[in-house]
Amino acid sequence: MKVLHLDTNHDVLAEKLEQAGFDNHFDFTSSKENIMTAVDTYDGLIVRSRFPIDREFLQAAKKLKFIGRVGAGLENIDLDTAKNLGIACYNAPEGNRNAVGEHALGMLLSLFNHLNRADKEVRSGQWRREENRGIELEGKTVGLIGYGNMGKAFAKKLSGFDCKVICYDIKPHLGDIYAGQVSLEELQKQADVLSLHIPQTPKTIKMVNASFIAAFKKSFYLINTARGKSVVTEDLVAALKTKKILGAGLDVLEYEKGSFESLFRNSETPTAFKELLEMDNVLLSPHVAGWTVESKFKLAELIANKIIANHKLS
Repeated sequence: MKVLHLDTNHDVLAEKLEQAGFDNHFDFTSSKENIMTAVDTYDGLIVRSRFPIDREFLQAAKKLKFIGRVGAGLENIDLDTAKNLGIACYNAPEGNRNAVGEHALGMLLSLFNHLNRADKEVRSGQWRREENRGIELEGKTVGLIGYGNMGKAFAKKLSGFDCKVICYDIKPHLGDIYAGQVSLEELQKQADVLSLHIPQTPKTIKMVNASFIAAFKKSFYLINTARGKSVVTEDLVAALKTKKILGAGLDVLEYEKGSFESLFRNSETPTAFKELLEMDNVLLSPHVAGWTVESKFKLAELIANKIIANHKLS
């Protein structure tokens, strides 16, 4: 089987496929249009997020039997078309769930203890102790929306902090020793912290909006290591101004594109994002919650193993 790799990954992926008898090919630079002219010669595809694998692309890939997406989400692949064409799609949320759990915890503790702001102040010669008095996680209620691989990993990390962890998910009976499953209304009633662990779907896009935020009984902290389009930034900024949201740790942003750097050109920067950048109770990272040295290996190894297990060569 010929396999086309469209993105760089840990070497273990290609090595394991080669050892299993697959024929690896690599193209990290050609345009989508150019790749489409030759994609019909390949049996497999390895991708991350270089460009969307849409219906037109899939229809051009007439021999394609599988796609391995080296990451957790599959929203950049037209799954309905893939299913109709008999193309198996694999992802590896098990590979970076630990990294996401640790990153979410780091963001939460940093917000609770004003570490980002305090560091900047000390570096500029300010020694403001009372203004940087923190709060403790012990005794707080952390609400997780989405209780799959990522949510469960975060809940497990929280288990040693003597806090209460609750979760809401559209699937029933997912609660465990680390988090009790509740209704969305109950989560909004109890939570001091909201952490998102949801995929990008029509139901989750713009989910955290003004009315959703207003439904929380208490002011709360927001952590988002999932998908940026789940949060309406303009409504988040408004809630931060009124202190309905006390702080936000955002690894992902509503405005993310293939070329995120364009956001920092003034003519293209949304007003709400400019305001977000000025807030010292907001912690930002560039979509790296699941992006560790260890997860790079684990994601690649998992995808290779899934492909080899399901597409044995004669």
